[in-house]
Amino acid sequence: MAHNMLRAVLLGPPGAGKGTQAAKVIEKYNVPHISTGDIFRANIKEGTELGKKAKGYIDEGKLVPDELVVNLVTDRLQKDDCKEGFLLDGFPRTIFQAEQLDKFLSENGQKLDIVLNFKVRKDVLIERIAGRRVCKSCGASFHVVNVPPKKEGICDVCGGELFQRKDDNRETVENRINVYESETAPLIGYYEKQNVLANFDGEKTHNEVFEDVVKAIEANNHDNN
Repeated sequence: MAHNMLRAVLLGPPGAGKGTQAAKVIEKYNVPHISTGDIFRANIKEGTELGKKAKGYIDEGKLVPDELVVNLVTDRLQKDDCKEGFLLDGFPRTIFQAEQLDKFLSENGQKLDIVLNFKVRKDVLIERIAGRRVCKSCGASFHVVNVPPKKEGICDVCGGELFQRKDDNRETVENRINVYESETAPLIGYYEKQNVLANFDGEKTHNEVFEDVVKAIEANNHDNN
């Protein structure tokens, strides 16, 4: 079989299990996992021109502008480890970013292979995230439904008190999901038109979802070869 190249984008709301799938994809296909957060941190740490600009916005609590995000990502995609492909996570977020990514790739004789979109109903996402509990003492994680502690509110590991992180309360979670939906909905249409969108039922088990992902990637490779 021809050498597999994989140029992919991950889409999915908070709580859809993207992180788990990303880890499995990069292990199997041996491509770098590129998340905007990591790129920001690396550039700021190294004190690059782009990093200094981004830090200016972040320090003021402002969103980093589209143009600068695009420059940071395309700069990262020019590194050697991306020659054989990449998995983009958290980018693109807007149509402008998606168009700029396409433009950059086509200028380099490349294109996206597949956009992996993980779908989970909103009430399920809220249950998943709002059910998370963390131990105040040792940091162990539990879930009121999926991984409940033996004794309610008490850590199995050290007997410490379990609490819900601020970011995980229902209201915050619902807000995070709504922001994601309003930001990303246009992207789904954009990639559908390009015939690169693959939808996955994120309510299945991690392994089942990954089997579906592999099938979609293999079918896509087959079509492109």
